[in-house]
Amino acid sequence: MAKDRHVIEAVGKTEVVIENGEITHIGETLVDYCPIYDKIDNAKELNREFIEFNINKRIREFGMCTPQRVVRMPDVLSFGISEILKTNVELGLIDCVVGVCDGVGTLLMTEGDLIQGVGGRVSGLVSTTPIPEVIEQVGVENVVNPETAELTPIKGLEMAVERGFKNIAITILPGEIIKEIREYPVPEDVNVYILVAHATNASEKDVEYVFEYADVTTACASKKVRKYAEERELYYSGSKVPIFAITEKGREFLDNRLEKIGKPLTDNNYPLNLEQHPNPLV
Repeated sequence: MAKDRHVIEAVGKTEVVIENGEITHIGETLVDYCPIYDKIDNAKELNREFIEFNINKRIREFGMCTPQRVVRMPDVLSFGISEILKTNVELGLIDCVVGVCDGVGTLLMTEGDLIQGVGGRVSGLVSTTPIPEVIEQVGVENVVNPETAELTPIKGLEMAVERGFKNIAITILPGEIIKEIREYPVPEDVNVYILVAHATNASEKDVEYVFEYADVTTACASKKVRKYAEERELYYSGSKVPIFAITEKGREFLDNRLEKIGKPLTDNNYPLNLEQHPNPLV
């Protein structure tokens, strides 16, 4: 029997390993405080005890990394990457999202609630192994490799193009893979949009790839992302953990979500007020 092992980077970029529904490893956190977890769980410090509580809460509430995984959910945050994607899929501006899911690997998604359920409450997925029950829920035909649950955005893009999708969004972590996706040859009538998440502790080079090739990025607890954004005075929304629009299309995606939830379009105050941002920024 194949080993059941899922590695995520969660809660302050902390490496967490889950095997057979149990936490088997918690690494060191890089961030002491995050306003999102303060708001959701009243967490004043991202220590080991809170990380264990938070991951067990996810396992208990929606079966993260287990056969009991709930893959369709309502909105979690008012404004995050999965919420932005969901809104723009529902508006018809995006017809397919290439993402990743624990127990599934890279997959194609076209339903708003599935996009939200898969991405809304799971942190950066580093590696995963197949869980047949979860693969069945998302549709085996939508999974790039149901035998291995590999994380392979390029193969996901290839699959989306082969299916005939024309406006494809890809969620990705910072890295050179962003450049590879942007430069991957697609038909002239296909648009590829890149949305970057989990940017905490991204290297200088990785952040360069983000701002050269992506459309949208979260700030997370990244000092370098904030620095690059401030230098360019990019359009953004969010006073504590901003999401930056790098391209005009990215700005359109952000505005569509803001309009959906009835929030005013951002006025982009610079320099950023870091008092309520994650601490430390890394």
